[in-house]
Amino acid sequence: MKAWEYSTAAGGLEKNLVLNPSAPVPTLSPKLGDSELLVRVLAASLNPADHKVAELGVLSKLAVRHPATPGMDFCGRVVQTTSTVDNFAIGDLVFGNLGVTQHGTLAEYIVVPTKACAHVPDGVSVEDAAATPVAGLTEYEAISPHVKPGDKIFINGGSGGTGTFGVQIAKALGCHVTTTCSPGKIDLCRSLGADDIINYTATDVAETLRARGQVFSLVVDNVGLPENLYKAADDFLLPQGLFVQVGAPLSLATAKSIMSRSLLPSFLGGGQRRYQLFTPQNKQEHLQQLARWLAEKKIRAVIDHVYDMEHAPKAFEVLKLGKNAGKIVVRIAE
Repeated sequence: MKAWEYSTAAGGLEKNLVLNPSAPVPTLSPKLGDSELLVRVLAASLNPADHKVAELGVLSKLAVRHPATPGMDFCGRVVQTTSTVDNFAIGDLVFGNLGVTQHGTLAEYIVVPTKACAHVPDGVSVEDAAATPVAGLTEYEAISPHVKPGDKIFINGGSGGTGTFGVQIAKALGCHVTTTCSPGKIDLCRSLGADDIINYTATDVAETLRARGQVFSLVVDNVGLPENLYKAADDFLLPQGLFVQVGAPLSLATAKSIMSRSLLPSFLGGGQRRYQLFTPQNKQEHLQQLARWLAEKKIRAVIDHVYDMEHAPKAFEVLKLGKNAGKIVVRIAE
């Protein structure tokens, strides 16, 4: 089978990907009781973690064995199952999140634990299904446990791969949504249901939010900037509110900032509001909820561009620019 592989990501993952035309097709587990599917991948979508993990140098090799194939998101057809599988059948169209693994989704075939996928509803395209799992699960799990209908929430970064799902999921849960984006993406955020949009290129985001007062129940930060956003949240988050950190630049400064936010008490200059570094759960029932919302058209995947498999390195180049509106999808097969 064809699979994109890398043995190093020095200088950038996109510069080190090699298309292997004869990679071995993965095999299902021989262990009795394991519930796995062999899936022929039709489409995969890219996430920042796909290149960030690969670009960790020595740490990358501790996370996954090399050579490795990147990719977590997928949509494809089941071609084989283990004997214990009774909720999926050969020919079923499925989608899911494979997680960070050596044998990722930029390949023609993958092995998937049944708990990591769900059926694609009728009427949902392969590309939309592939674009949903990681970003959709991230925002659903960051938002749904902490809100109720009528709550006001602030989503920092509403036009990216995760943020576009965050705005829609918050609206599906009955929330009033304030978000940030650049001027060229205001119409997109409005079409997704955002009630209040802050143009971060023209105004100080923290000061604009302070002017709103303590009205927000939840902050979901998909960006990690501006750096003073968490401290400023003392003035715009309700006393019982929560600040959830989803995304941030990968740097030593970011690591120090997260440590400070997590550990520094308010009397030593830390923020007064609860802070949580997002930890994914990736539960199958959450993926099934996203599937229902896709079918009901309560949410939709926003896709910036679809690349053929041969152009996966270019797809990573575009992803790393950070200018995409929504998700980047790679079509693996028809």
